[in-house]
Amino acid sequence: MQDVFRITRRVAPSNASVLLLGETGSGKEVIANAIHQLSGRNSGPFVKVNCGALSESLLESELFGHVRGAFTGAVNNRAGRFEAAHSGTIFLDEINSTSMHLQVKLLRVLQQKEFERVGDTETVSVDTRVIAASNRDLAEEIKHERFREDLYWRLNVVPIEIPPLRKRREDIPALVGHFLQVYSTLNERYVVHIEREAMQALQDYHWPGNVRELQNYIERSVVMAETDELTCDLLPTTVTGRGPTPEPAHAGNEQKKWDFQSLASEVVVEGIRQCPADATNLHNAIVDRVEKELIAQVLSSCNYVQTKAATRLGINRNTLHKKMKDYSLDDMDPNSHPNS
Repeated sequence: MQDVFRITRRVAPSNASVLLLGETGSGKEVIANAIHQLSGRNSGPFVKVNCGALSESLLESELFGHVRGAFTGAVNNRAGRFEAAHSGTIFLDEINSTSMHLQVKLLRVLQQKEFERVGDTETVSVDTRVIAASNRDLAEEIKHERFREDLYWRLNVVPIEIPPLRKRREDIPALVGHFLQVYSTLNERYVVHIEREAMQALQDYHWPGNVRELQNYIERSVVMAETDELTCDLLPTTVTGRGPTPEPAHAGNEQKKWDFQSLASEVVVEGIRQCPADATNLHNAIVDRVEKELIAQVLSSCNYVQTKAATRLGINRNTLHKKMKDYSLDDMDPNSHPNS
């Protein structure tokens, strides 16, 4: 990250195009904003566009504007984001999502600083710095003919690669401290400490969602905290590794071992014996048998609390209730026979 900061400070005062590369949530927008704030354009607008959030036609109109009657719904002339960013900076996030047609227009803006609104023939000139970002390898996109090589070289004047959070774990304590302060202020809380075990869990986690995921968990923890300390129980089990503790088996009703490989072998043999000539029926018999056994074991482990069992199975309670009825598992519930 020190290299990222060094390059950011070096490139910011120039007018060069910058290409930010990194996984989703790694902080590309933060760096883009820093480049703008450290540049001579900081008194101008900083305009953000998520290219992956709009269809091709909508994105073209969003970027370049349109004139009245250009398409259905275009009832007035409308300036685009490039015009809005005149004398400032435009940040094109997920540039890899743009179509080849739109990439031609973007190339012209970068080379000649001009374009036409959708449905218009009048040329518009702009003085806008372009910062683009991609969460994919654009060189690979070029190989698969999904991205123009000439546009790549125009965008890639100064590349900045932002490492994922799992490769800069030493940054986590500083980020946690920052987010604690931000969300304590926003939510009128006073969560200023973090339990050592909780910090260790955060530093050991692999962070597939990067800084954005960390930010989300800290905000949630601040909102849910009842003291001034962020503790392990406030973090998701995916981070702490503390999954639900299995309940002990009831006396006289010991749980079966969840050995689905053996179960599958048993069901295949039984299925072949029952319907040797029908592959479809065999498949259905195997699926039904395994699913029935799985539901029965989960229900047993949850003491037949259907809401809890449905959560463990990843289905809603109504679906579980229907499957219990289909497999005649509702008769196994000891709670449904209070007099037995």
